[in-house]
Amino acid sequence: MIQKCKDLYKQHEEIIVYLIVGVMTTIVSWGTKFLFNLLVFGGTAYPTNLQNFVLSLVNWTAGVIFAYPMNRHFVFKSKNPQILKEAAGFVGSRISTMVMDIVMMQIFTFAGVNVYVGTFITAVFVTIANYIFSKMLVFRKKK
Repeated sequence: MIQKCKDLYKQHEEIIVYLIVGVMTTIVSWGTKFLFNLLVFGGTAYPTNLQNFVLSLVNWTAGVIFAYPMNRHFVFKSKNPQILKEAAGFVGSRISTMVMDIVMMQIFTFAGVNVYVGTFITAVFVTIANYIFSKMLVFRKKK
């Protein structure tokens, strides 16, 4: 049984580690977002469009600062010596998913969806898109 678990882990290591790092990134980014919401906007569950935009930026910034080194080292095990170029690609890909996050959150705000529910739903789509961009564009292995 233990050997089967080890084999399964080895076979799917990248995705398993990506999900673990993703959970950690989510804790950091959401924690920052909700703490900022509490301290600056009084903890509103139904922010205005402007507040929602600011919260998305705070969420994104905290997530990217935490996620890049974690993904580089633990998930994709990058040895690329051009760290600044790689980091720029990472930030660029995350900008596209930030736009997706902001658009989705604005739609949820317009529809009257609670900020916590909207954040959770949006996170699923953003996580999938971030993995695809990281795998295909940022940390792709040269053949």
